[in-house]
Amino acid sequence: MTEEPTRALKDASADPAAESTAETRIVVANQWQLIWWKFRKHRLAMAAGVVTIFLYVVAAFAEFFAPYSAGTYSARHTFIPPQSINLFQQTDAGWRLYPHVYGFQVEVDPDSFKRTYVLDETVTYPVGLFVRGEEYELWGLFTLDLHLIGAAQYGDPVYLLGTDRLGRDVLSRTIYGTRISMSVGLVGVGLSLLLGVILGGISGYYGGIVDNLIQRTIEILRSLPTIPLWMGLSAAIPLTWPPVRVYFAITVLLSLIGWTALAREVRGRFLSLKTEDFVIAARLDGVRELQIILRHMAPSMTSHIIASVTLAIPGMILAETALSFLGIGLRPPVVSWGVLLQEAQNVRSIATAPWLLFPGLAVVVAVLAMNFLGDGLRDAADPYQA
Repeated sequence: MTEEPTRALKDASADPAAESTAETRIVVANQWQLIWWKFRKHRLAMAAGVVTIFLYVVAAFAEFFAPYSAGTYSARHTFIPPQSINLFQQTDAGWRLYPHVYGFQVEVDPDSFKRTYVLDETVTYPVGLFVRGEEYELWGLFTLDLHLIGAAQYGDPVYLLGTDRLGRDVLSRTIYGTRISMSVGLVGVGLSLLLGVILGGISGYYGGIVDNLIQRTIEILRSLPTIPLWMGLSAAIPLTWPPVRVYFAITVLLSLIGWTALAREVRGRFLSLKTEDFVIAARLDGVRELQIILRHMAPSMTSHIIASVTLAIPGMILAETALSFLGIGLRPPVVSWGVLLQEAQNVRSIATAPWLLFPGLAVVVAVLAMNFLGDGLRDAADPYQA
């Protein structure tokens, strides 16, 4: 029994009328209400859901959240370490609220010619929210220059997560990378869902030769080593293709490999459903078999499919990150978390600029959030279990 009805019964124990109302609420509640009541008990999943929604909001409005555009660079500001925000400044009249970052001076080692940045507390650059900065086109429809956070005075060097070897803001590029990496997982899982439900449903519904053919195909695909298979498929993508076409090609390749697990789960469910009364009744009523699969049988396991899809998205994100990190997936000028991590491929880069690993932290947060959300949805998918 889920949390909300249980609490209602406890609160109504002293009042017979209220108890009757609570029992009636449980009886008339539909499956989605019961799932929601059970999902709310999973506090970690609720928090993960908030994080996941926030990541997709950032992906949709990346231009607004990023202080700079993904390609903006400054040759004078290469490998600048992250600048911390100081909220208060001491003046002759006392302390005042003045969010700012300190400036820096460049020191060059005379032997190695290595440049290092030293904080200069005599120079401050104000930082603000909802500041004016570089112009951008939001979704290709609106021309705006409003940014969530950045330098209060346009042109000041404010790099909250540092810069890379070309003087590009790591924070801005990580935010722009959210759009590609999170959408690859969403679109890829959407295609995998389509293949998994249709092929798994056909396999479980028809059985016989069709079932054997689909299952043997799944076994072959699952027996192949993943990384070499991805490398072979990615090598088939022409280098002359534009970034958008490469993006869709990588999405399709990931989907062609990721549908097998869901197809087997759908097959097992359909094997038990095809002898149910409502399926037999639909068949006797003359409903076409594809309609029986998609309109009658698939909706009966919608909650389980949602949970499976949520758990599959992190795998897609990691796959894209791994492919792009190895240089066989998305390539510059496309900005994704995997592409950004290429900057930290060697020990020298990590030793010189460890902040280049921040996109990896974004990957960890996204994958953990999606996994926790998927666990909560999977537990809540069967609301009748204790």
